[in-house]
Amino acid sequence: MDLSQMTVLLDAFRALTWQNVVMIAVGGVLIYLAIAKDYEPLLLLPIGFGAILTNLPLTGVTEAGGFLNVLYEAGIATELFPLFVFIGVGAMTDFGPLLENPKMALLGAAGQLGIFATLLLALLLGFDMNEAASIGIIGAIDGPTAIYVSSKLAPHLLGPIAVCAYSYMSLVPIIQPPVMRFMTTMEERQVRMPYSQKPVSKAVRILFPIVVTIVVSLIAPKASPLIAALMFGNLIRESGAVERLNQAAQNELSNLTTLFLGLVIGSTMNGAVFLQMDTLFILALGLGAFVIDTIGGVALGKIMYLLSGKKFNPLIGAAGISAFPMSARIVQRFGQQYDFENFLLMHAMGANAAGQLGSVVAGGVVLALLAGVL
Repeated sequence: MDLSQMTVLLDAFRALTWQNVVMIAVGGVLIYLAIAKDYEPLLLLPIGFGAILTNLPLTGVTEAGGFLNVLYEAGIATELFPLFVFIGVGAMTDFGPLLENPKMALLGAAGQLGIFATLLLALLLGFDMNEAASIGIIGAIDGPTAIYVSSKLAPHLLGPIAVCAYSYMSLVPIIQPPVMRFMTTMEERQVRMPYSQKPVSKAVRILFPIVVTIVVSLIAPKASPLIAALMFGNLIRESGAVERLNQAAQNELSNLTTLFLGLVIGSTMNGAVFLQMDTLFILALGLGAFVIDTIGGVALGKIMYLLSGKKFNPLIGAAGISAFPMSARIVQRFGQQYDFENFLLMHAMGANAAGQLGSVVAGGVVLALLAGVL
């Protein structure tokens, strides 16, 4: 064998750039956070591994015919992966607390304030409308919605937007409490809310996903795929007639789609594309979106506190985001720091379910408003 031909084995090392090295390190950090810190491990671990793999030169995994490219074309370009995830999310979501206390829907709407505030900030920083809308949707605090919208409006920003959305979702327990503490008084935090709503009938639970799908699809047709997937998953859950499908949606479908989705997101984190000033802006705007969402929810909660004669705990407003059921649990733990016998969880779950629904509708509204430029 001609030893001079052995140099071909070094070609990958020669093609390795400093950007690749940095992103390989970033991938390692994401894997560390997933394993050691338990930050959204189901997604950060495959994202981290995908980031490492896509930054290894000459592998061909992201080129035409490469397995990550095949997954991208099959699941992201066709929008199937986010929709599959939504079917699983719908099957896991209990809208009962929202149906028992419909006024919580207002908090779900207020929890989307960060989307539109961040969109305006992104425009001021020089992003075009499609890019700004994609960045703003990080404020939905809903990874699948962010992926779905950005894949349609600004696919070149999919990597930083998805990583930002999922990374900050894992930091909700760190981001929200300081905002809640800053915006509320001791008296407000200690308001007790007895849970005595009338249980929702099975008929209402079954009709809810059907009616929501019809109404939202007629108002904002661009939201139909998102809302239909979420509500179909919930219909499977509430019908009680297809338990095998319910379990499959919650487990096999969700797990397999999440695995592929994470790898594909990681594959978009090529160093040459990812390491730009725009990425830093997106990370900063994403954090701001999360904070503004919490501010919007708590602010409306304070208004409801006053209108109710100081009988509504404004902390519940912080649960009006899409991080379900994480944010509701955060509200419960935070409230019990000031009154151990105060149980806010079921009220917060209603706001949190509304936030899950609101994020999907907000994503559809953004797409509907920009339909003319798609």
